[in-house]
This record gives sequence, C-alpha cells and structure tokens, in this order.
Amino acid sequence: MAYTTAEIIEKLGALKVVPVIALDDAEDILPLAATLAENGLPVVEITFRSAAAEEAIRLLRQTNPDILIAAGTVLTPDQVVRAKNAGVDCIVTPGFNPNIVRLCQELNIPITPGVNNPMAIEGALELGVSAVKFFPAEASGGVKMIKALLGPYQQLQIMPTGGINVNNIRDYLAIPNVVACGGSWFVEKSLIANKHWDEIGRLVREVLALVR
Repeated sequence: MAYTTAEIIEKLGALKVVPVIALDDAEDILPLAATLAENGLPVVEITFRSAAAEEAIRLLRQTNPDILIAAGTVLTPDQVVRAKNAGVDCIVTPGFNPNIVRLCQELNIPITPGVNNPMAIEGALELGVSAVKFFPAEASGGVKMIKALLGPYQQLQIMPTGGINVNNIRDYLAIPNVVACGGSWFVEKSLIANKHWDEIGRLVREVLALVR
C-alpha cells in the first residue's frame, strides 16, 4: 500500500527510532529486517551509499509487504525512480534539493529532505514540505540548534540523524516536534556483515526500552 506523509509520520512517531542501514550484500536485508521486526522495529532506511541498496529494497518488498521501507541518501533523479520501482514507501535525502522534492511530488512518493539551517527549511516549506530530516544532527548543533530553529519554524516535524546514540537520543525525543531519530549504531555494517543478528536484536531492545 502507498502511505501518505502523515501516515508515515504517525508510524515513525510510534516507533521513535529508524535504523539507518548500509549493506554490502543485498541478501542480508532479509535476516536483518526479520531481527528488527521481531524485536519491535518494523522499519528500515536503506541508504544508497552502497550498490546493494536497490536490490535490498526489492527483496524486502517482495517478501515483507508490511515493513516500512525508506530509501536514504538519495541524491539523484535516477535513484528516486529506482527506489520507487523497487518498492519504497518514502525517500529520505541528506540535503534539500528542490528538484528531487518536486520529482517525488510528481511521482506521488513522500519525501523527507535533509535540512540544518533556515535557508533550507524555508526552501522545503515553500514546496509544502514540513516533515524534514535534521542532518547531520550533532555536527549541526544538536538539540540546541533544533530548539533555536523551532522558534520561527514551529510547524516543523523533525527527524534528526547523525551522531545520535544511546547517550543523547532521549534528549532529542524530549523535543515535542521531534518525531523519531535515525541511528546506525545498532545496525553497524560490521554487525551486519558478520551476521550478528542476536547482538543486533539485543541493541534494538536496549534502545527501544530507553525511548519508550
């Protein structure tokens, strides 16, 4: 099924955490997603930082219609089209590119563009987008910066990603406008490559116990 942006925000708001995943082997997405879902996190952001991303999205969509799949680190129109054809529910970009936003709107696929300053925020709002990724979160001033930006931009729904971990995630989620946080520490490439599914499951349970 195709989700609206509002439905995706609602789902993410309930989950609080989004695993940001970079894969070398597309096949690894199946046991990884099963581990995430079994431990309470039926969502993935599969980043186009690796060549395996498109195939991983397609494999997961074919085998698991219920999991929420985002394509992350989407930089080009070609990647948007490939991600959509592979079956993603939404697109996530590291920065604000109006051409990518417009293309997603034309293709009727929800997009969460990355922002970290007023200029990018106003560009997103101009195109009718108020659900944004705050990236790179810690390097851009973290919680203090988000609170400062929410002064003039109170309508934003924010998903911070970048430098978030067990020590600071609750600080971000304490901000009412923060929907969920993206993180990769519990789905690190080495854990996936070595197929440490039990350890990933333990880390997922740990973070969910922390944020719920």
